[in-house]
Amino acid sequence: MERINAWTAYTEKDEKEVFALAERYKAYLDRGKTERECVKETVRLAEAEGYKDLYSLKSLKPGDRVYVNTMGKAVQLFIIGSEPLEKGMNIIGAHIDSPRLDVKQNPLYEDSDLAYLDTHYYGGIKKYHWVNMPLALHGAVAKKDGTIVEISIGEDESDPVFAVSDLLAHLSQDQQDKKGRVVIEGEALDIIVGGKPLKDAEKDRVKAAVLGVLKEKYGIEEEDFLSAEIEAVPAGKSRDMGLDRSMIIGYGHDDRVCAYAEIEAMFKVKGTPKYTCCCILADKEEIGSVGATGMRARYFENAAAEIMERLGCYSELSLRRCLSACRMLSCDVSAGYDPGFAEAFEKKNAAFLGRGVCFNKYTGSRGKSGSNDANAEFIGRLRAIMDDAGVAFQTAELGRVDKGGGGTIAYICALYGMEVIDSGVPVLSMHAPWEIINKADLYEAVKGYNAFLLKA
Repeated sequence: MERINAWTAYTEKDEKEVFALAERYKAYLDRGKTERECVKETVRLAEAEGYKDLYSLKSLKPGDRVYVNTMGKAVQLFIIGSEPLEKGMNIIGAHIDSPRLDVKQNPLYEDSDLAYLDTHYYGGIKKYHWVNMPLALHGAVAKKDGTIVEISIGEDESDPVFAVSDLLAHLSQDQQDKKGRVVIEGEALDIIVGGKPLKDAEKDRVKAAVLGVLKEKYGIEEEDFLSAEIEAVPAGKSRDMGLDRSMIIGYGHDDRVCAYAEIEAMFKVKGTPKYTCCCILADKEEIGSVGATGMRARYFENAAAEIMERLGCYSELSLRRCLSACRMLSCDVSAGYDPGFAEAFEKKNAAFLGRGVCFNKYTGSRGKSGSNDANAEFIGRLRAIMDDAGVAFQTAELGRVDKGGGGTIAYICALYGMEVIDSGVPVLSMHAPWEIINKADLYEAVKGYNAFLLKA
């Protein structure tokens, strides 16, 4: 069944709302180029909407709005509902980490009068995408005395930027004969950060000059890299794309477009909802949801327990009943159909830009390996919710069956026994430094996520 393009049904008022939402989203995307920055911006926005830190409160009541900040790299928002938590929550969950280049712990070196930072790429990337591109450095440096130095270099027009060099076309015959995955090797993704020697240094004079700048501007010593999390990301702001300004090109749509749609959907919930609403923004999805801030960790479960304790209804059995009764949209982007690479898609089951929020019954790869496979009954209820709310939606798979695939946080949350389905915004050039979305899909995602929170 073919869905129509959402733009064809919009009134002038609708289009005005679409473009206004897009401007808010672009601001969020530009302020949140790392998971740390996303959490910081999300907390700022939430507090402006009346959300309070859960751990600052001793008790809760229906209608209260709280957030939980997990190590500054993941965050959850809750609106307490009127129904007992044992009846479950309506959850929307996305991730806020994106593919990038991470600076190593012993990164700084000099070679042939150039200073470099050694990197380790993060997530699934095409390594050749990351050469000859202006890069910015974002992150945090934790010093031995406990102070945190925040780094953001390359976003302001007056800032310098950085780059990974590539071999000139004139000498690249052997390089161009290689397969795409080895045209650029992972260990070759080192970032040039300096080229001016310090005149009075005895050795590694360019490296010494770079260290001098870091010391002067940020108070950072070379050893401080040992306890630093610095990420190299594409420099520059997200931009409108197309003569009709219908699209946005930017870094990190996967999965911050779904994260922001969740935030807007939560803020549209007024008063006290029937069921407790929850927005999860998780870290580390791109590398398997591992670590203390990935979805495999139990911070969401712990937060639910803390909420139940403050509501005066906690018990281990009540917590288990709550988690298993939840209903969830795992909000992650889907592969947008690209006519230029039609051979990678099965067109009848592809997501198209502009046709609305997408539901993926299953993800995984090939024989659905690593997938969450939502049950038909849950999907039937979702269809009714979306249609009743006038939400443009579509269904899709992630490309042809034997072409590859991917996963989300859905299967992890399904371990609790809750009903989960993947739902997100179609994206072109997913995992490239610059990705593309359609503004209409973002708008429909907000509408769809809000309807789910109120009606699931």
